[in-house]
Amino acid sequence: MAHNSCGSETHPCQTRLVPREILVVDAFAYGRFRGNPAGVVPLEPGDQPDAAWMQDIAAEMRHSETAYLEPRADGSFGLRWFTPAVEVDLCGHATLASAHVLYETGRLAPDAEAVFHTRGGVLSARREADGAVRLDFPAAPPEPCDVPAGLLDALGIAKSESLRTDGQFFMLVVPDAAIVRNLDPDFRELGALTNVRGVYVTAASNDGEFDIVSRCFAPKVGIDEDPVTGSMHCVLGPYWCERLGKDELRALQASARGGAMRVRIAGDRAWLTGHSVTSLRGELLI
Repeated sequence: MAHNSCGSETHPCQTRLVPREILVVDAFAYGRFRGNPAGVVPLEPGDQPDAAWMQDIAAEMRHSETAYLEPRADGSFGLRWFTPAVEVDLCGHATLASAHVLYETGRLAPDAEAVFHTRGGVLSARREADGAVRLDFPAAPPEPCDVPAGLLDALGIAKSESLRTDGQFFMLVVPDAAIVRNLDPDFRELGALTNVRGVYVTAASNDGEFDIVSRCFAPKVGIDEDPVTGSMHCVLGPYWCERLGKDELRALQASARGGAMRVRIAGDRAWLTGHSVTSLRGELLI
């Protein structure tokens, strides 16, 4: 009886070895071992692995997201993102990492626009002269709302302004950057909240280098804390640009690894610009 490459007859992976390239890229990094690591799997034309295999690889990688790039005949790319637990509709850092891979490996010319077809719509990226990549994402201004029951207790926050984004994500604005930096959430309690998929906690920065500081927690989707979150800044950008009277923000995500980006709101679009570093190249054999 034939066995597949995982040693299990019922496992969803393929029945023969199909080596595929995989890279790990630190996105929105401003130094060594900074930024948010993302797995990036560049597929070959016509290579369409099933979702179960992609989810298994993402669970194995254990990064906040693993991205899968599918080249298309018109020069654009299909792009899908998986956390260790679920497929998601929008991911900034793994898109930045994917664009970085396309430019670094010569799959795209340095002056070419990267166009991605995703569950979150058509997204694009361009490489800038200093090697940074600028993402063009939809802006998502938040709306004021009541704080969900139990959320402040799970985060250890006494008081905050509360706003809501799409998909049961909430944005909490606290009065001091030190509150953001010192947060120590109860992830079990946070993940048990039935109406909260994730939460952004943010404040104006007071260090003279950055305009805003933030952190992102989403244990319900398999990410206790996301090191750097591009999509979060599609929400923070409209709020803070208006509140601070700025056209462009210097944003710090104050996770343990830390990450930084520039955020500009252009109409209904959010331009997120940051640097990336490839930290690993390998080959998948399953």
